[in-house]
Amino acid sequence: MPFKKLLWAVCAAAALTASAGVSAEEYVVGTGATYRPFEYETPQKELVGFDVDLMRAIAKAEGFDVKFINTPWEGIFATVDKGDRDIIMSGITITDKRREAVDFSKPYFLAHQLILTDKNTKIEKLTDLKKGNVAVVSGSAGDVAASEAFGKASTRIRRFDNTPLALEELNQGGVVAAIGDVGVLAFYARNNPDKHFNMTRDPNFKEQYFGIAVKKGNKALAEKINAGLDKVVKSGEYNKIYQKWFGTDAPKLPD
Repeated sequence: MPFKKLLWAVCAAAALTASAGVSAEEYVVGTGATYRPFEYETPQKELVGFDVDLMRAIAKAEGFDVKFINTPWEGIFATVDKGDRDIIMSGITITDKRREAVDFSKPYFLAHQLILTDKNTKIEKLTDLKKGNVAVVSGSAGDVAASEAFGKASTRIRRFDNTPLALEELNQGGVVAAIGDVGVLAFYARNNPDKHFNMTRDPNFKEQYFGIAVKKGNKALAEKINAGLDKVVKSGEYNKIYQKWFGTDAPKLPD
């Protein structure tokens, strides 16, 4: 084959390989699919929710792929430490204690704890509950709030593996209140108007933020996620996703 034709063939093959052969980097995301509206499974076992939509938007903005795996909340932090998950995103409240185990992205959701009680129980703060048990998700921010109010070893605190189980206990009258993140409990109450829940924010419940977690020391991935989040917020995509799941404009996130 003449040299010019050979050179052309080699260049054409290289161009074809470059355009079709190299796929985007993929990260495995662990998320606990029992946390409407942040992440949950459809009847077809598809993972959907605010966190899922936002993570996909971040990945698209930064040019990488994500694969979601339903991961139970209990032990979710261990999965990223062991390398079974690259990222965990599951309505995770940023705390100093958790910062010791993982590196967090910038805050992506403004949150605080909320107390959900039945229609016959009206309170102004958690300690107004003089009797009856309180449902929380084990190890959650709600668990911390209940432990501070009643004592960590209090028999009044009923701990559950996930939010649906805690809310079902409230529905069945096994507890007088459930404590959880405002986004989850407000979404639940709004979608179950027949149950006539009362929602209360204890004045001692401080503002909190959710963050996306990666293995401790993986600063490069955390920075990539932060860059994507910045782009999604600036483009207005974040607000569109927020409106889709919560029906209002998103509050301003901290810089």
